[in-house]
Amino acid sequence: MGQAAERVKHTLEEYLALEAEAPERSEYVNGEIYAMSGGTQRHARIVTNAVLALGNALRGKPCNPLVGDQRIRVPATGSSFYPDVAVVCGKNQRAQDDPQAIINPTLIVEVLSPSTADYDQGSKFNHYRRLPSLQEYLLISQDGQQVEHRLRTADGRWQMTFLTEGPVELPTLGVSLRFEDLYADLDLLDEEPA
Repeated sequence: MGQAAERVKHTLEEYLALEAEAPERSEYVNGEIYAMSGGTQRHARIVTNAVLALGNALRGKPCNPLVGDQRIRVPATGSSFYPDVAVVCGKNQRAQDDPQAIINPTLIVEVLSPSTADYDQGSKFNHYRRLPSLQEYLLISQDGQQVEHRLRTADGRWQMTFLTEGPVELPTLGVSLRFEDLYADLDLLDEEPA
């Protein structure tokens, strides 16, 4: 049995320098840099659907959806992530140690794939929930039509609701998304390669 590879720890400054030059995005967690893998057509379509649905629902409100190119910094854990979608209400607040990252999302949306579902539902959420501004976390399955909604309650706990139909209520934002809009047009996609 071989020895486990030694993990290299990086400073935030090293991560930011690498990220500025890299052709693809990476996340920074506990001093380690993780390359983000490419998504499937279904993943991309569901992210697009979520951005469109949120954009339409939030029109005229002081909240804006941001696509996955916006880095989120979690100061409490020293980590940086690129969620699929984030919604910020009011002005973006920049991280002091990373002016390209924001620290005040109200809602974060992740589209679950088989390779990321456990991480998005567990460890990644444990970082995100340390953001004082975060009030809602939406997890959209790409393999089945299921949405998991997490809502921070008044006492700071997180309430989970699983949906397979009907409206997706986002009470912090004061909007409701149609379930079918999140999964619209998936039948128009090419079949994924095996």
